[in-house]
Amino acid sequence: MRDAGRTLPRNDPRQYDDLAGEWWRPDGAFAMLHWLAQARAALVPVATRPSAVLVDLGCGGGLLAPHLVGKGYRHVGVDLTGSALREAAGHGVTVVNADATAVPLASGCADVVAVGELLEHVPDWRRVVAESCRLLRPGGFLVLDTLNDTALSRLLAVHIGERLPTVPRGIHDPRLFVDARALVAECARYGVALRLRGVRPQLTGVLGWLTRRVRGVAGPPPRMVPTWSTAVLYQGWGRRDGERMLTDVPEEETVA
Repeated sequence: MRDAGRTLPRNDPRQYDDLAGEWWRPDGAFAMLHWLAQARAALVPVATRPSAVLVDLGCGGGLLAPHLVGKGYRHVGVDLTGSALREAAGHGVTVVNADATAVPLASGCADVVAVGELLEHVPDWRRVVAESCRLLRPGGFLVLDTLNDTALSRLLAVHIGERLPTVPRGIHDPRLFVDARALVAECARYGVALRLRGVRPQLTGVLGWLTRRVRGVAGPPPRMVPTWSTAVLYQGWGRRDGERMLTDVPEEETVA
C-alpha cells in the first residue's frame, strides 16, 4: 500500500492508522467490512443471561456494534490499533488495546467470541483460535469469518479484489490465508465443533451499490449471502463444548 509518500509491506498494521478516517464511511475503504459485520452479527444468538459479554477480537473501528443492539451483550472490543479503538469506543464498545494472541481478560469470561476478518491477518492464526476458545465459557459461542487458503481465494481477494475502487491495495498477505479444514480441526482440539458455510456479496446488490457510488446517490448496502462453496470467503460458528448447534442460525437462500 502506498500512502502519504511511503510504501508499506502487505498486511502492515500501520495501514489502519493511515485509513483511520474510513471506518464509518459506508462507501469508503472498509465498505465490505460493514457488509461482513452485519452478516457476522446475524450468527450471534440473543443473550440468555444478564450481563452477557461478547468479546470482539480484531474489532477495528467497532463495525459490529450497531448490529448487536438489542441482543443483550456488553460488547468488548480487542485490537492492536489505537486509532481504530478510538473509533470503536465512540460507538459504545468497551475497548482493550491488546494482541489477539494474548488478551488480558479472564478465561471463560465470554458468552460469545467474534473473530471477524482477523485470522487471515495474523502470523499464527492457531494461537488466535486457542485464545478465542480460552475466553469462551463452557457452552459459549464462537463466530468467525475469514479467507480460505486456495488459489481461487488469492485470485479474487488479492489480484482482483484489491483493484476495486474501495479496497486498499496491500491489505492482505495471501500467505496468511486460512485453510478451512485445518481451522475446523484446530477448533475441535478445544471442544468447538465448527460449522462452516461460504458467503459472498449479493451480485445484483454490488452492481447497484457501485452504480450509486459513481452517481453519488445513497442506497442500501449489498447483503452477504450464503454460497455452496467455502473456497473463498467463509463463516464458521459453534459452541465451545461441542453441544448441538443452534437451530436459529439464519438459513438464507443462495441468490445472485
